[in-house]
Amino acid sequence: MERLSNIFTELQELSLPLLLGYGLGALAGITALIFLGVYLVVPTPRAPKASEKTYRCVTSAGQISSSQQLPCWIDKYNAEKKEALRLSGDKSTHLTVEPASLLVSVVVPAYNEQDRLEIMLTEAVEYLEEEFSDKAKHGNYVNGAAKPFKSPSSGYEILVISDGSTDATVDTALRFARKSSCSKIRVVSLVKNRGKGGAVTHGLRHVRGAYALFADADGASKFSDLGSLVKACQKIEAKDPSGRGVAIGSRAHLVGSEAVVKRAFLRNLLMHGFHLFLRFLTPAKTAKIRDTQCGFKLFSRNALSDIVPYMHSEGWIFDVEMLMLAESAGIEVAEVPVGWHEVTGSKLNVIKDSLAMAWGLTVLRLAWGMGIYSRV
Repeated sequence: MERLSNIFTELQELSLPLLLGYGLGALAGITALIFLGVYLVVPTPRAPKASEKTYRCVTSAGQISSSQQLPCWIDKYNAEKKEALRLSGDKSTHLTVEPASLLVSVVVPAYNEQDRLEIMLTEAVEYLEEEFSDKAKHGNYVNGAAKPFKSPSSGYEILVISDGSTDATVDTALRFARKSSCSKIRVVSLVKNRGKGGAVTHGLRHVRGAYALFADADGASKFSDLGSLVKACQKIEAKDPSGRGVAIGSRAHLVGSEAVVKRAFLRNLLMHGFHLFLRFLTPAKTAKIRDTQCGFKLFSRNALSDIVPYMHSEGWIFDVEMLMLAESAGIEVAEVPVGWHEVTGSKLNVIKDSLAMAWGLTVLRLAWGMGIYSRV
């Protein structure tokens, strides 16, 4: 106590400018330590390997193809942006993505999904063939956006991204494609597990569609709700000068329903706790979204260039980063009610992954707030 009293007496004898100097110095030191701490723990996704930029599919002759090169809009986009920066020196130059060659791309992240993938693909292909194939009735999904943002009238693809699977996920996807004679399924194999966010982001870099959907491999979402997402996105596109829009599936309307009430108490408790945490740590519009984690999200092609190049999160929190990036770019997000049911075999560890999501969101928010992450 006597020592503390002496320190207090010495502080009283210091001049106000000196005290302010000490205070500011201490604050600067603490801020620098926090910045350094965040900088050391932020995720830095690895660059894709050459083999990960290839795919296999089933040929028209019913044979499984050798590895073929994936088209990659982001490589061309980055090269054009680099050249534009060299010529103009303007880092804020906004470019559009190369035109779509088909209407809808579906990205399916799959990690050890040999038991559930075929059920999901069966529903997806059946619906896509009926609504979006070249044989489908056209006109249902023609948007009102001005040229050059008009969409192709038909065509689809499915990109199954095997996220370092150690089971027969790849064989299951190719076997299904062969059995159903569906050459529109492209199977991509990541050398090492990245996490769901990493697999989705990788797939979105290679889509050819005017609309890009990612859908969970478990088939928990009702695939026929895709049409509602496309139409909601098109309404946003028509109002956006650059033809951008995002529409996300939402299960918020199911809260209180039998499907949710019957889930484990701990899982529901953590779900509500996470939503409360989101409200405090996300920007205003993202905080108002009632269901950020539904694995059924759709992006217009021109929205991708404002989101995909700036993604860092490869774990469960990646959905939130996508929505934050959309908000920061001024892209409107439509939340669309979708059908959903609980599916067994979830890879989610309720306690471990909930804590990881809370940690990931905290780091993510600090990284963007401190300028460690930026759009430059």
